[in-house]
Amino acid sequence: MSAAGPATAADWPEVVALRLRVFVEEQGVPAEIEQDEHDATAVHALARDGAGRVVATGRLLVRDGRAVIGRMAVDAAVRGRGYGAAVLAELHRQARALGLAEVELHAQVSARGFYARAGYTAVGEEYVEAGITHVTMRRRL
Repeated sequence: MSAAGPATAADWPEVVALRLRVFVEEQGVPAEIEQDEHDATAVHALARDGAGRVVATGRLLVRDGRAVIGRMAVDAAVRGRGYGAAVLAELHRQARALGLAEVELHAQVSARGFYARAGYTAVGEEYVEAGITHVTMRRRL
């Protein structure tokens, strides 16, 4: 597995393709809401497999003085192999570099354990976003 790193503009087509596979095709998120205006200003991270394919991605926004991680996607064929954790760690590094001390995300309930293992704690009740049950989770950096 290659380490995760920041995504560049040249990586964007592969990032979009992965997000479409995971969110739209696999999870049924409406295509028109998968990308948004925040993509242009977010910090994006990715991980590539041994063949050089983008297999994991996520993005970081800054909102109200807090890092907000979202659009975490890992190709189904490589889940459980550390690619998502590598992307999450890279986004944490980027948040610390921006001087942020706390990170928040809206975790799909099916991924709650993944984020808990990375030090996140659930905050509040579950809710539905894009037709999928989520819970807000936070951790200190």
